[in-house]
Amino acid sequence: MKNIAVIFAGGTGRRMKSASRPKQFLELNGKPIIIYTLELFENHPGIDGIVVACLEEWIPYLKKLIVRFGISKVGSIVPGGDTGQESIYNGLKAAETIYGDDVNVLIHDGVRPLITHETISDNIDALKIYGNAITCVPATETCLVNQTDGSIVIPKRDDTIIVRAPQSFRLVEILSAHEMARKEGRKDFIDSCSLMNHYGYKLHPIMGPMENIKITTPADFYIFRAIVDMHENKQIFGF
Repeated sequence: MKNIAVIFAGGTGRRMKSASRPKQFLELNGKPIIIYTLELFENHPGIDGIVVACLEEWIPYLKKLIVRFGISKVGSIVPGGDTGQESIYNGLKAAETIYGDDVNVLIHDGVRPLITHETISDNIDALKIYGNAITCVPATETCLVNQTDGSIVIPKRDDTIIVRAPQSFRLVEILSAHEMARKEGRKDFIDSCSLMNHYGYKLHPIMGPMENIKITTPADFYIFRAIVDMHENKQIFGF
């Protein structure tokens, strides 16, 4: 079964406070964040194709970047929606058009460029066994859960993990859940695993690297830069 990366990069980056361009197109060492992300899937032998949902007015620029950086697996770039949920849906429908619905999809944020080759492999392996994979990291601080009656619940830290991405599914199943949400007028699902959980799918978590952050704020960008510098120093100096 083919494995297709569906990358959503439709955000405007209001929290990044970048006046010149959306956050996914901010550059580090001459390379935009979205290209760092795309290269991870481009260079993985288990990924057969890539679909990107992008801000419509930035699609021509993204196409130029893909040519410039030699990204060959992108089969389609489609306009994003008003929400992340709608952007993902647009990407999934494009994947269905190109590859059919009998494929796996690894859904990933365009501004989450710090996953590893192993994380992608772990998602693909879990898909073969369980039919889905939700990349997570351990909770390192105490979490509070607000209840509708105004009380709070504090889950044990050992029982708490934080959801990140990729979030991976059989395309036919994730599209079915999206179609149900659209029929019900639901546009408020924060991510794909929340959508799938709501419609009764049993989810399988896998653990990914702690550095797998989403670059949303200026502080996130500085962390991204520091991690990239660290990896480059390891290659050059061996530490």
